[in-house]
This record gives sequence, structure tokens and C-alpha cells, in this order.
Amino acid sequence: MVVGESVWDRRAVSSGHKEVPVTHLRRLTLDEIARRNYTESTTRAYLRIIEDLARYFHRSPDQLGPEQLREYTAHLFRDRKLSDNSVNQIVGALRFFFRKVLKRPWAGDEIPYPKKKIHLPIIWSPEEVTSLIDAAPTAFYRTILMTLYGTGVRRAECAALKLTDIDSARMVMHVQDGKGGKDRDIVLSPHLRDELRAHYRRLTRKPAVWLFPGGTHHTADTPITDKVVWHACRESAKRAGLNKPLHPHTLRHCFATHLLEAGADLRTIQLLLGHSDLRETMIYIHLSKRHMGATASPLDALSLAAK
Repeated sequence: MVVGESVWDRRAVSSGHKEVPVTHLRRLTLDEIARRNYTESTTRAYLRIIEDLARYFHRSPDQLGPEQLREYTAHLFRDRKLSDNSVNQIVGALRFFFRKVLKRPWAGDEIPYPKKKIHLPIIWSPEEVTSLIDAAPTAFYRTILMTLYGTGVRRAECAALKLTDIDSARMVMHVQDGKGGKDRDIVLSPHLRDELRAHYRRLTRKPAVWLFPGGTHHTADTPITDKVVWHACRESAKRAGLNKPLHPHTLRHCFATHLLEAGADLRTIQLLLGHSDLRETMIYIHLSKRHMGATASPLDALSLAAK
């Protein structure tokens, strides 16, 4: 499915015995999204969420109000068992639709965001990351894993890397149009530079644009999808035999945590990750063994009698 294509193009949403056309709403939604230059994945997610709301009530979404939205939010928790973070994302998309597309007021007290819980991510040790990379089933997957861990890029950013993004003269990697439409530079390690050069030599058809070309034999004129990045992590984790959760974002967390443990400061890590708020980056303090180990337990200060 191409970006922007949705069920709104193919049929109307049923409302009893009457078909309610929603193509116009979809076009308005896409226009509002385009004005904000949201990413392709955000566009797909917003369209999917609005469609799901319409299917649940069998009505066009512009016919729904706060009462239906509250019922739908309860349904997401009660029946679909979604996490608070997932429901927050859905509420955010619906808030965008009702405020920006339909130009309706959004009563925050009536339709609040669910309380967000902070879940610390799972961090793999450097030894475990080594085992993961060594277990990659193909050299192509190995290079993807090294790029994720060596730069901390998101999986969509990794898939969209171009040959021109690798600046060996300055030893930096350019990330163009990252999350929020922001560009940033990341330090390029000599080890990763050498791996990327070997990766290029291994490709049977030398790409003109994309660092990771798509297609069955990686000969296409289009880049890989971010699903390929996900599969690289999944298949390698299986072969590594380590019973720990792993997603492409796990290696981003490992990149930041291991940098912090090696002495990098939070501000530098914030810039490398492309975080807009330092508070996003501060989560890695909770994950760093260096910071945890530097804090003594008050129990150690007690002079307890031997038993």
C-alpha cells in the first residue's frame, strides 16, 4: 500500500443501510498532515486510527462526538487490551483529526489522555550485542545491525540512508529528515566506515542512491523498508539464542546507554539521538551501570551486629 492510500479511497463507511462517503474527509486529513510535514509512518498510522474509529461505530467519523470517543477509549483498554502508551497515541491522532481537520474544540477534561506509564527499556550488554551481530544470518543483516548500534538511528532512518549520507572525510553520518523533519549528524566510527565499504563491495549491483537497496537481491532502485530492519534484528536474535526482547529500537537504547556508561554527557547523547527535549534523554541515567554503581545504598553505612 502506498503512502496515503487507504480504505477511504476504495469504499465508504457503512452507516446502517446508508453508505456515507468519507473520501473528502480523507483528503482534508492528508492536507492537514502534509502542512505539518509528518512522516510516512505517521500518515499511515493516523489514517488507520481514524478508519478504525469509523468501523467500530459504522459511521463516518465526522458524525461522532465526545460520548463516542469516551466509549471508544474504554473499548481500547477493556476489549483490545492496549497499553496506556498505545491508547495515548490513538487519542493524539483523534485529537488531531477533530481539532485540525474538523475544526472542533477538544475538551481535554472530557477526553483526557490516559495516564502514561514510564517503562524502562531492556538493555543488552556489549557482550550480548556482539553475540547478536555475530549471529546475523547474512552479511547484509550484519551491516544493518552494526549501523543501528553504531549510530543509534531509528529503523526508518536506517532504511532511508543514502550513499551521500556517509561522509568519510569528516567521519560523520548525516540523518536527513529524521523524526519531526529534523536533520542531524552522527559520529561515524572507523569500524562502521570499514564495514559500510565492505558492504558496498559485496552488492552485486552497485546502487546509485541508497545505502541499503531493496529488492530480493538488493538490486532495486528503491530502499529497503523498515520491516527489513525489523527482520534483521528478529532473525539475528533467534540465532544468537539470547532470551531477551529485541527490536530495532533496542539497539538505539543500547547505543545511548553504552555511550553514557563510557563517559559521554547527556547533552551530546541528546544531539546524537535527535531528541528535542533533554528529559527524553535522561531516561538513560536510570539504565546506566556507571550511574547506578556510583550511588551507595544507605544500608552500607549501617554498623550492624553480626548474627
